[in-house]
Amino acid sequence: MKLEKSTELFQEAKKVMPGGVNSPVRAFSSVQMDPPFIKKGEGTYIYDEDGNQYIDYVGSWGPLILGHCHPEVVKGLKEVVETGTSFGAPTEIEIKTAQLIVESIPSIDMIRMVNSGTEATMTALRLARGYTGRNKIVKFNGNYHGHSDSLLIKAGSGALTHGVPNSPGVPEDVVKNTITAIYNDIENIEEIFKTYGEDIAAVIVEPIAGNMGVVPLTQEFADRLRSITEAYGSLLIFDEVMTGFRVAFEGAQSLYNIKPDLTCYGKIIGGGLPVGAFGGKKEIMSKLSPMGPVYQAGTLSGNPLAMMAGYTTLKILKENPQIYKDLDRRGQILAEGLKSIVEELGMKASFNRVASMLCMFFTDKPVVNFEAALTSDTDKYALYFREMLKRGVYLAPSQFEATFINAAMGDEEIKKTLEAAKEALLEVKRLG
Repeated sequence: MKLEKSTELFQEAKKVMPGGVNSPVRAFSSVQMDPPFIKKGEGTYIYDEDGNQYIDYVGSWGPLILGHCHPEVVKGLKEVVETGTSFGAPTEIEIKTAQLIVESIPSIDMIRMVNSGTEATMTALRLARGYTGRNKIVKFNGNYHGHSDSLLIKAGSGALTHGVPNSPGVPEDVVKNTITAIYNDIENIEEIFKTYGEDIAAVIVEPIAGNMGVVPLTQEFADRLRSITEAYGSLLIFDEVMTGFRVAFEGAQSLYNIKPDLTCYGKIIGGGLPVGAFGGKKEIMSKLSPMGPVYQAGTLSGNPLAMMAGYTTLKILKENPQIYKDLDRRGQILAEGLKSIVEELGMKASFNRVASMLCMFFTDKPVVNFEAALTSDTDKYALYFREMLKRGVYLAPSQFEATFINAAMGDEEIKKTLEAAKEALLEVKRLG
């Protein structure tokens, strides 16, 4: 595998962009190499500037559940491009996308489109404060809800990988009303509410965390979050930016049988284009401008390109429920195959999987929260990543990210992945 052109491009990029990238994890520093620069994607494969082909398990960090360049999505985008990309004015496709989401998700009466997951979570919290008249919010160690100031405390994703959980540039006054809690720890969340409950506007949580690796809530903990927020009059916000329409058509909330007060979306609802959204009960959403006093706006919010790509993707998923069964089956085959290889080689690893999201942690501890995730051997993961890349398998360039399966992936790709994994793990064992 040669990366000559990619290396040249990276050197050029570093002259004009901080670290040579527009999002930190893309720099590949945690896997101790320079990144390949991607030229195109097709189906379940991506191709870099040097002509290398990879089975793609990143999928633009989750949204490409149908694979790259799905013909129907591409067709819809071409139709939109020919009529205009953005107007900063209402369009019919916004309504169609919103209607499809509202009709599909029982907890959502109304929805507001924005441009990113960060915007969605940031505004959902502002709305929660405006609705409740309270100041404090609770988030969980290792959950990543974007890079807005009040949420960059013990964050996951790039913040975790790069060891900067409390980012410089975030004033203490901004985060003084953010309380961090321990994921899946009932006693901890009960103590927090006992102390601060009357001033807690909302609890925001990833029901299946994807930025400290894949770590799901236990059903018991999810149920307690719902009951304790109701008891104290606080809102429960599910951050389903990653899990929405991914782990099931109705998202993680359908797996837990819980109706959050607000839900944040991104990724899949834009079909691979920049998007975000948040929605919930009408009485809460009615507080949002122009109906109510809580302000939010965005020139590109609900732009026709993202709405068409998202609407087409969601429509395909809704009309083809077999897709989710196939994704789950392949996820199970991959996870069980990796586990068998690890056991056969006498190595130590922990596995978490929910549907088409999975993660192999290089630790022998069950990973149920941020603290357990941090016991992972990141040097071993880096070596494993590099060995897999050599063999044509593109994984997330961080131990603390999810592996995503897409619908374009067949049994043959899973087989090739497991063959590559056996060779790569042999190298990890030999060198580690």
